[in-house]
Amino acid sequence: MSYEEAKKSFTSLFNHEMNDDEMREFLLSVKLDENTPVQTIAAAAEIMRSYAIPLPISDDLRLRAIDIVGTGGDKIGSFNISSTVALLGASCGSVVAKHGSRSVTSKSGSADMFEELGIRLDLSIEKSARLLEESGFTFMFAANHHPAMKFIMPVRRTIPDKTIFNILGPLTNPAGAKKSLLGVFNRSFVAKMAEALKINGATSAMVVSSAEGMDEISISDISYASRLKDGVLNEFTIDPLEYGIKRVPLSAIVGGDGRENALILHNIFDGKSTDAQRDIVLINCASALTVDGLARDMQDGLEMAREAIESKRAKEKLKQIIEISNKL
Repeated sequence: MSYEEAKKSFTSLFNHEMNDDEMREFLLSVKLDENTPVQTIAAAAEIMRSYAIPLPISDDLRLRAIDIVGTGGDKIGSFNISSTVALLGASCGSVVAKHGSRSVTSKSGSADMFEELGIRLDLSIEKSARLLEESGFTFMFAANHHPAMKFIMPVRRTIPDKTIFNILGPLTNPAGAKKSLLGVFNRSFVAKMAEALKINGATSAMVVSSAEGMDEISISDISYASRLKDGVLNEFTIDPLEYGIKRVPLSAIVGGDGRENALILHNIFDGKSTDAQRDIVLINCASALTVDGLARDMQDGLEMAREAIESKRAKEKLKQIIEISNKL
């Protein structure tokens, strides 16, 4: 499919012009593998975002906003790394508009952990916008912003394999964030996701996938990355050893349910976590701060993130977000 053909087909899908059998046939025809065209991914994301209910924020805040998000689906069972990074990044000065949902393929989705932390999740879309304005952080429940998915999801669930919807969520931020650190479960999508972000107007982004298939930057192996900066895409690898971070087995960053992952976050912010739990958050936060333009480079970002933990600023930011969310 060309870009325009894909837009036409996905418009028909989101307009509910297909019956269930037609929807299933269409989703099966759009195979998600190393041959999936960038044009199809970008067109699907553009249409899905056009049908979303946007977060009502100012243009200035929209330009400053960053999403820190993963596709999920890596089946490694890590704790909620990107969600922890999102809160740590907010304590470093990022305006984090995080898009996510409850668990689908893991024991704990971002919403599950935020709820355990005490961040109120039943806010209206308008109050979610106020939370971002007042605290520099908000969480946008995907189900609240993508009503058209209500009739697509039942059909999607009848398909045993991954579909294009397994990668669209991180590309359809309802705040219209122009910046993102995005993790994907397979390295074959790294360059394509970065190109799709560029096509759809991103100003700064990094898409990552580890050698083991984590939708994060790993501290167990190298990670593959594609960086969008000043309209140019560059591919490279990230090795934790280059930043003084020891490699550890994947078992060192395994998490549990929302409550267990919230405890891991508290331990990180209190300086009581394992080195591995802290280090994987630090290196991912460093990347986010670099994408956001707050850090000069990865080393600078590592120092900023580490200082936010050691000074207890991260802990204080979490407390502020919880308090404001519960007052709105």
